[in-house]
Amino acid sequence: MADPATRTRGNQKQRTRKDLLQAASRLTKQGLRPSLEEVAAEAMVSRATAYRHFPSVDALMLEASLDVDTPDADTLFTARASADPVARLLRVDAALHDMILANEVPLRMMLAHSLERAAKGDAADEVPLRQNRRTPLIEAALEPAHDQFKAAALDTLTQALALVIGTEAMLVCKDVLQLDDARTRKVKRWAIRALVDAARRSKTNEAGM
Repeated sequence: MADPATRTRGNQKQRTRKDLLQAASRLTKQGLRPSLEEVAAEAMVSRATAYRHFPSVDALMLEASLDVDTPDADTLFTARASADPVARLLRVDAALHDMILANEVPLRMMLAHSLERAAKGDAADEVPLRQNRRTPLIEAALEPAHDQFKAAALDTLTQALALVIGTEAMLVCKDVLQLDDARTRKVKRWAIRALVDAARRSKTNEAGM
């Protein structure tokens, strides 16, 4: 497990990346087609920092458009939302699935950009290659049910769910397994329920000891 200082640096880099994406979105809404330098100025970071996170303004603008379309936890979970973790996770998965379907081409392009950077060794400086959008939604879905899981099992569950919820899982189902959309949704729903049940059992087994 990473030490606190390493986690803090990682969180800061994720925030910087998020700030750049939000700055790009703000400028775009003003009818502008900004340069990477202009986005950096709007985000109040240096030009060099912006280039460490994004190799070009095209890569930044592509991801900024996807960032806007990603659902947020406040929208998915109102005060009247179910507290059941499975129901909440299925809601997250359905919302992200619909977003991915609507943005499949730019998402594939974004994945291609990140894979190209990784192949060039751009990940060596620890700057995130991708924005982690799914984990905050998964954490928000599980938040009311923390007492149903051991702490270690909750961490593992959150990470395992990130393998099932998101672009990569959907592309595996579509490209590798050749599943249609209905079957893809069914398989992912099954996996989400199975993972939650497995994490719950770890606490049940502990209580029975």
